[in-house]
Amino acid sequence: MDLGSNFSAKLEPFLLMAKSAKGAAAAKLIQDATSASGVLVFSELLEMPNIQELGKNEHHTKFLSLLQLFAYKTYQDYVQHKDALPTLNAAQITKLKYLSIVSLASESRILPYTTLLTQLDMPNVRELEDLIIDAIYQDILHGKLDQKEEQLEVEYTMGRDVEPSRVDELLRALQNWASTTSQVLQTLDSKISSIAADAASQKTIQAEYDKALQHTLKEVHDKSSKDGNKGGAGGSRRTAFGDIQERMGLGGHHGEGRGGGRAMEAMDVDEPMIEGRKLRNRVSQDSATKPLRKKNKF
Repeated sequence: MDLGSNFSAKLEPFLLMAKSAKGAAAAKLIQDATSASGVLVFSELLEMPNIQELGKNEHHTKFLSLLQLFAYKTYQDYVQHKDALPTLNAAQITKLKYLSIVSLASESRILPYTTLLTQLDMPNVRELEDLIIDAIYQDILHGKLDQKEEQLEVEYTMGRDVEPSRVDELLRALQNWASTTSQVLQTLDSKISSIAADAASQKTIQAEYDKALQHTLKEVHDKSSKDGNKGGAGGSRRTAFGDIQERMGLGGHHGEGRGGGRAMEAMDVDEPMIEGRKLRNRVSQDSATKPLRKKNKF
């Protein structure tokens, strides 16, 4: 959010009047501008020729100093040079304290209540917090009151007028900021490029790994299919029979070779059929040779 964006617009009526106001009228215009609600920037008014003419009149020069106070200085500057300035009314004092908080926030984002009470000459914390809350509502600053830690945490503030003697200092600060920002951006670009290169390398490695894995799986599948075709159905039966022997404890005795295995296979498979035939034949023969007995009749 651009704080203070409408402050210049509120100064416009005073700029128009300053084109024709001279002497006492110009001094009165300064009093009105510094008391008016929402008028918090004054550099354009300060640069007006009729306003600058007040510095040449010993009766009105203090009003020019008053305008400079509101443009660049703080409440403590007013306290130190009170004798050389017009007496401030309540509205002017409150506005100057608002501007003083803005100046203090430019030096530190965390402002302890003790510092603010001293710098703004506030009688107690309650009135200090009310002043800060009013400043927040008027878009002079944004921040948070930390009552537990007794401090003001400033997020951002409006900008104040820059004193001509501090323009070079401000330019140096902006140049340092631009240089630091450029270095940070270069570092970020370097990090982004490094991350992108690492990602591309990992993608290449993953692709090579997947290719090697698929090749290995294909070789294993082809070899398995080739071995299966060589064995045929008989090989499958022999394998199944060997499994049965192993489960029954017949295939693992010492001294049993291939012949023993074939003999066992022949015995297990063929002999029951042969024995069955012999048994049927024997029963038939016995039936044929056994003499028939005649029943006795009584």
